[in-house]
Amino acid sequence: MSRLLVALSLLFLCSCGQNSDSPQTGEGDSNQLRFAVIPKGTTHEFWKSVHAGAQKAAEEAGNVTIIWKGPLLENDRDGQISVVEDFIISEVDGIVLAPLDSQALIDSVLHASEEEIPVVIFDSALGDEKPIVTYVATDNYQGGKLAAETLAESLGGKGDVILLRYNPGSESTEKREQGFLDKLKADYPDINVLSSDQYAGTTPESSLEKATEVLDKYRDQVDGVFAVCEPNATGTLGALRELNLAGKVKFVAFDPNGDLIDGLKKEHVHGIVLQDPVTMGYEAVKHLVAHLNGEEIESRIKTGEYVATPANMDEPRMKELLYPEQLD
Repeated sequence: MSRLLVALSLLFLCSCGQNSDSPQTGEGDSNQLRFAVIPKGTTHEFWKSVHAGAQKAAEEAGNVTIIWKGPLLENDRDGQISVVEDFIISEVDGIVLAPLDSQALIDSVLHASEEEIPVVIFDSALGDEKPIVTYVATDNYQGGKLAAETLAESLGGKGDVILLRYNPGSESTEKREQGFLDKLKADYPDINVLSSDQYAGTTPESSLEKATEVLDKYRDQVDGVFAVCEPNATGTLGALRELNLAGKVKFVAFDPNGDLIDGLKKEHVHGIVLQDPVTMGYEAVKHLVAHLNGEEIESRIKTGEYVATPANMDEPRMKELLYPEQLD
């Protein structure tokens, strides 16, 4: 009888041990949601602010864990696709994605939908919005129009300008580029576009090289330039300085960093179109939580667009957007 009792005791202890090692060991764990938040890249200031907003929404929800992962470089489509697919395999509860390419990520988002993993798109639109919960972003076309207005006003409504593009397939920057060109064509007949077909690239280094090449080609003609995102704006500012054109050629950037803000102070930058990346990350996670709670979600969530200039950069709202909270 004693041997039987010992055997039963050992069996009981072993079974208890197996339960304690289970991935879900209690009510709190089983109710915890895991959200994959996937930016276009992980190095630029903008994404660090998106991360801060996403984390804030997760903390407010109380039952959400953010898993932050994306490709290092913003031209690595295959890398971003692999990140999405890995999260699908690991069965996360939701995905928040800024697609590098409006077309290349469609299949992966459809795959997530087939696996009943809801997807919120942010920053840059997906070519097919049927499988997504909502799209949270700046009105990038309007941002491009604001850039055109700011550059035109700094030029007194006339002059020769250059548009430096970002990367083919990036929906957000393509909208900025189109908004800029459409606004100039519609409202500023005395502004001539010298060049609008050059891609400066996705890093400050590539942008410095390309911007130097283009600006040097037109240095005796160019009066103004617009660069459509932080990395190529940083490279463009470097090119203007190297060519001794900083302050002489009017320059409008999109998204801030320390170097561009310093340029704004020195009037080497004449305007920075600003988004609200903290709000973008916050609203994306917040609406994914609401969707999983059965709430009805609007198909498009706008987060606003603004312009900082040397004249208004010290205003409270501008300072908040020029120096947004960040999380590595």
